[in-house]
Amino acid sequence: MKGTVGELGEFGLIRELTSRLTTTPAVRVGPGDDAAVVAAPDRRVVASTDILLEGRHFRRDWSTAYDVGRKAAAQNLADIAAMGAVPTALLLGLVVPAELPVTWPTELMDGLRDECQVAGAAVVGGDVVRGDTIMVSITALGDLRGRDPITRDGAKPGDLVAVTGWLGWSAAGYAVLARGFRSPRAFVEAHRRPEPPYHAGPAAAGLGATAMCDVSDGLIADLGHIAEASNVRIDIRSAAIDIPTQMNDIGHAVGVDPIQWVLTGGEDHAIVATFPPDVKLPARWKVIGEVLGPSALPQVTVDGAPWTRQGGWDHFGDVE
Repeated sequence: MKGTVGELGEFGLIRELTSRLTTTPAVRVGPGDDAAVVAAPDRRVVASTDILLEGRHFRRDWSTAYDVGRKAAAQNLADIAAMGAVPTALLLGLVVPAELPVTWPTELMDGLRDECQVAGAAVVGGDVVRGDTIMVSITALGDLRGRDPITRDGAKPGDLVAVTGWLGWSAAGYAVLARGFRSPRAFVEAHRRPEPPYHAGPAAAGLGATAMCDVSDGLIADLGHIAEASNVRIDIRSAAIDIPTQMNDIGHAVGVDPIQWVLTGGEDHAIVATFPPDVKLPARWKVIGEVLGPSALPQVTVDGAPWTRQGGWDHFGDVE
């Protein structure tokens, strides 16, 4: 496809984007009307939204439009799964410059569509607007299927802390890209296209998880949200977390202890949850710590001591 967004025009772009979409049985009315209609058998809808801004959350010299689409969908659909819900639908708000080649938004839509298919959801609508820079806004919806949502405020002293998915891979991939390299490819791809364990969220709800969230800001930061909401202390056992050999090699090459990436690197969208101590967890879940009663120590500790190094994502903080 040739030409720019401006040459194609708003409605031409919308037609091109929606023509690439697939659907699911949950979608009763898809793109093309004033609004979409998505089935909600549970009579409750789980919703989450995020914004990705070029230069802040992605770079076109590092990631293709398809990569950005996969990542944008993944980070929102992971939030739905972390509530114990099944993702059903996704809405796109897209701001693009008129001179942007049409291939960029169409490849973005391909990425959104394909990641939705992995999670069992569908893109059901959105909006496009002209602007000076690229901004991608995503709203994801989900269905609890009769279960109670798993929030952050249910962790209790004695609970186990367990995680499923990758930890530190995206941060290691970012370190590789920031130094002008493109390998090891597995870590670079983990940064470009995270792979959340979508099915683990609803499964954790079925196992009796007491609190849960996805690891988007870093393990310590996200467990800190659970600790604060639940008024407990959480202790992580660093020896229980496996660090791949290649991650160790990357850390050695760039002068970073890889445990820093594992504990504070975000955007892997692993799922971390607390469970009653008598729950028998499937092999995909790795127990990495325990929930303790409140104390004078920080709410999340590592091997019984405060974590004093920097880390964790804050959009308005100084740490990039």
